[in-house]
Parts: sequence; structure tokens; C-alpha cells
Amino acid sequence: MAAAPNLIRKIDNTPLREAVRKVTGTKFPSFNIYSKVATLRKARRDAMLAGESVGFVPTMGALHRGHLALIRHAAQENRHVYVSIYVNPTQFGVNEDLRSYPQTLEADLEKLRRLNMNYSKEDLRGRITAVFTPTTNVMYPGFQPSSEIDGHGSFVTITPLSLILEGASRPVFFRGVATVCMKLFNIVQPDAVYFGQKDVQQTLVIERMVKDFHLNTRVRVVPTVRENDGLAMSSRNVYLGERRRKVATVLVQALRAVRTAFIDGQTERNHLMAAAQKVISDELEKQQALPPRARALFEVDYISLADPFNLRELEKVDSRRGAVLSGAIRMQPIEEPQAGENTGTGDGQTPVRLIDNLRLEAVTTILLSSLRRKMITP
Repeated sequence: MAAAPNLIRKIDNTPLREAVRKVTGTKFPSFNIYSKVATLRKARRDAMLAGESVGFVPTMGALHRGHLALIRHAAQENRHVYVSIYVNPTQFGVNEDLRSYPQTLEADLEKLRRLNMNYSKEDLRGRITAVFTPTTNVMYPGFQPSSEIDGHGSFVTITPLSLILEGASRPVFFRGVATVCMKLFNIVQPDAVYFGQKDVQQTLVIERMVKDFHLNTRVRVVPTVRENDGLAMSSRNVYLGERRRKVATVLVQALRAVRTAFIDGQTERNHLMAAAQKVISDELEKQQALPPRARALFEVDYISLADPFNLRELEKVDSRRGAVLSGAIRMQPIEEPQAGENTGTGDGQTPVRLIDNLRLEAVTTILLSSLRRKMITP
């Protein structure tokens, strides 16, 4: 089976590489920008010799408030915060459009600069001191890997955890995530790494990798940052536009309906999942009844009720152990866009896959009774 070198070359020829060339070797206020492994490692070694800790936040850019929350947590706990900005091609399948992923390096660097300025006014332990912006040739120096399921390359695979849920829909995704994170962790050698709860399966894959390979770092998971109406922050939200944006909250509404049923005493899978299905069915029927010029259709990929440690599906939630409730939907391209309509990046024609999750926390019978009383108290 042939590899997919063309996919790699395309990312290397995007404006991202040109932006990296413009800023590499220059100094932004309070942090340096690195694109080479050797220079970043020197900075890391200097921090280590000085006895100063490094917290690491890996990103693919298109930074939003969720990323900034991760960086803030890292700055609260470490003297140095390193941020990487790299769109990793190996976590995109051959049928996924890598080119459509938003790439906004210069805007991202400006956000980080402003963040550091704010940190100087706050009582935080650390600040951003390094931003790593490698090219694919730097990250994959010996052999450009394939994005095909049975393709060749040097990969890290965490199974069976990476084969279910998101992994079932995107077979090479977690292989690519684990591989690039292993590389980044080896390059940065951070004292702690920071990930968001929104990508719950990803956090479990990374935790398993760190444990199984005896990596000398701590994995810190930060709560999901949401918009006022509950939509989880995501770099892909820029594609939604106004029409799809209003409907996109159906996923978190469905998950919240399940959580309410759980707090109300339901623990059986069929009862809990029925709560989610009703929210989804009602919204889908509503959208299907609208004319094409006004509606925003979506498809449900999955809704999962799973064990919080291994993501195995549950038939009943043990209130002492809790569960992870997660889901994914795909917002379909906008039909009949109207003149002057805000259709988002890509003119509303890019399908947008959204994921989210909530934890059904382990609670005692006494606490459940208290939560129920609060819900009915006027």
C-alpha cells in the first residue's frame, strides 16, 4: 500500500510554513519562537539546570478560550509554559480534508503575546517563554508516514482504547495523536502536560501512553470551556456560521438531559439514553420541517454511556463509580445560503463534526437525594 507523501507536502507548502519563516528567530515580547528541535532543547536544558519547571500545552493552532484556559493552568503551576502550534497530518485520514483545518499562526502568536501581558499583571507562577512551530519535515524527519489505516510509518498505538467511539469513526486519529504527542513529549521533556476535558477519549489515551511507556511527565486535565449557551469551545466552530451555530447546541442539550435523568435517580442505560434521544429527535424533526433556506441538518455519529476509566459501554451506571457521557454529531453543509447570511468560514459548505462530553460524577445516595431536592426547590 503506497504512503501518502503528497499530503505531507501540502501542509509544508501552506501559508503556515511561510508564517513560520517570517517569525522564526525573532523575539516576541516575553517569549521566543522555535521551529528546530535543537534550539528548543537548549532552552529546555537551561530551564532544567536552573531548577525551573516547564508546563507544556500542545495545540494545532486556531487558538480559542479553551486553549488559553489550558495555558493559564500551566502558568499557575510552572515557571515556564511551552506551547506548540503544529497541524499534525497523521491524525487526519485519507478522506479527511487536512487543508480545511484553520491555520492562523500570526493571530495565534498575537493572542499568546497578549496573554503574557495579562499574566504580568496577575499573581501567576509563570508565563509563556517558548512557542514551538515545527514543520512536518522537522516532526517526521526520517520517513514521511502514511495516513492510511495499514500504511507505513513509525507510530504509537494505544489499543483497544483508541479503536472505539472517536476511533471507530476516525480509525487513524488516535494513532496520529499518540505518535505526535510522544514526539513532542520527547522533544520538550515537560514536567506536566495540559489537555482539555472536551476531548475526554484523547486524555485517556494520553494518560495510558504516559503510564505504559513510563514517560516522566504528569497529565493534567482541565475542565471544558463553553460558550454562554453551552457549546464547547472548538477550533472548528468558525465553520458553523449563524444558522448551524444555533442548532449545534443540540449535542450538549442532549447530554445535559441525560445528566438530569441521572441526578433524578435513573441509572439504567435505556432510560438515560432515551432522554438524549428525545432531545435529538425533537430538534431534528424541527429542522426537517423547515424549508431548505432556513434549516440546519445534522447527523448523530454516536452517543455513549461508558465507564470513566476504560470507556466500555455500560448497561447500568454504578453511582459509586460514575460514568462518561459523550457524543459526536456532524453538522451538514448549509442548503440554499441566503444573501448576506453569515455562513462561517468555508461559506457553510464544510461539514463540521462536533464532539462533547459530560461526566456523571460518582455520588453517594445521600448526595443524590440532596441534588434532587435542590432541583425541585423553587
